[in-house]
Amino acid sequence: MEIIKKLLKKPLWVNVLVGMGALLLVFVLLFFSLGFITGNGKTEKVPSVVGLDVNTAKHNLSALGFNVVVQDSIYVDSLARDAVLRQTPDADETVKKGRTIYLTINRVLPPQIEMPNLVGFSLQSAITYLKVLGLRVGTTTYQPDRNTNVILDQYLNGTHIEPGSKIPSGTVINLIVGDGTLSILGEVPDVIGLNVFAAKTIMETAGFKNIDFASNELIQDTAAAYVIAQDPNAFLLKLDTLTNMPMKNKLPLSTPVHLTMGLTAPLRSSLDSLR
Repeated sequence: MEIIKKLLKKPLWVNVLVGMGALLLVFVLLFFSLGFITGNGKTEKVPSVVGLDVNTAKHNLSALGFNVVVQDSIYVDSLARDAVLRQTPDADETVKKGRTIYLTINRVLPPQIEMPNLVGFSLQSAITYLKVLGLRVGTTTYQPDRNTNVILDQYLNGTHIEPGSKIPSGTVINLIVGDGTLSILGEVPDVIGLNVFAAKTIMETAGFKNIDFASNELIQDTAAAYVIAQDPNAFLLKLDTLTNMPMKNKLPLSTPVHLTMGLTAPLRSSLDSLR
């Protein structure tokens, strides 16, 4: 009460100045104590926990005064399960103690993927599609077909896999692909009577690479042998309407060619008339 009485006896402007001084003093004290109140100035460098097991990462971060929250989980089949994949803030950032560190970890169980129907896709499109889905491409096997690099079938562990089947992410899918050879036809050469080496060379030059030899007799030196029969034949049974001659046999270049060897060359007089 005495203080109030004394203040009331003083001029108003003195009281105003005293009040302003008191407020200024409170403001200054508050400003300089703010750092103490909020913990400002107590910082810590964020360690790297990427690649660590999530429990180890939590322990290391908590020991430094950080809060830890597992924010998300994704699946990467090439990394350890429950490993930390990302952290926010990043390693080596300097932040205030008590800051929350957010972690993204690798899932323990792979997600289930619905197998697509790749038949009819181009090989490159199929590979891209599988990668986007999280599946992997295994072996690519070519087989005769009219289309080149087009998917004919899809396999998992040697068995055809139906579209819509549920399989784990990271599963390896094997593909059967067309080689385009059925769209390419070639004239079958007539090699009967030629030695084995010449016959094979002529067949391969014509584009027929799938050639095998057989014999009905013992042949020790194939270089001295001749072709006595071939399948498929070089000519068809029907005649050309213009020349009245047997028509040339045209087949896909992937067609297997079977040549029979003998030690004696057959007479070619009748065959030469067909040329």
